[in-house]
Amino acid sequence: MVTIEIPKDRDVQKILAALTPFRNEKGAVIPSLQAVQESLGYIPEFAIRAIARDQAVSVCDVYGVVTFYSQFRMRPIGEYLIKVCHGTACHVGGAERLSHFLSEELGIKEGDTTLDGKFTLERVACLGCCSLAPVMMLNENVYGRLTSHSIRKILNDYRAKAPGLKE
Repeated sequence: MVTIEIPKDRDVQKILAALTPFRNEKGAVIPSLQAVQESLGYIPEFAIRAIARDQAVSVCDVYGVVTFYSQFRMRPIGEYLIKVCHGTACHVGGAERLSHFLSEELGIKEGDTTLDGKFTLERVACLGCCSLAPVMMLNENVYGRLTSHSIRKILNDYRAKAPGLKE
């Protein structure tokens, strides 16, 4: 049995508002998806169906675009998005070990968000900071030459900004 996520009324309104500029624009699947994600932070199934209807394409086609491009997410992200670089320099520098440490420290797998909604952990192909390898980006801040010790300190600094998180 498949369950369909029904967004809250305010989210439906945001989705519809985000899609309005693209309703009569042929071939606007990607801009429509970007607009919804900009508005909600992710793309719920309802939006995929609405875009398919507006663009006169199949739900499968829109879903294919969402799952092909890594810029799109189908689940809400946390307040703090952690992107761990796994490019060549970071891989050689221990990115796999650091990803595993972050996963253990946060109690989540890559692609998941902590239960309190504070942190989301993602693996990315490259952040373009090879001279600082291994690297992670936390929201818009880049942290390089990482160790498990430096990561723990960074997380604790962010936890201090968000009362109620475990230390």
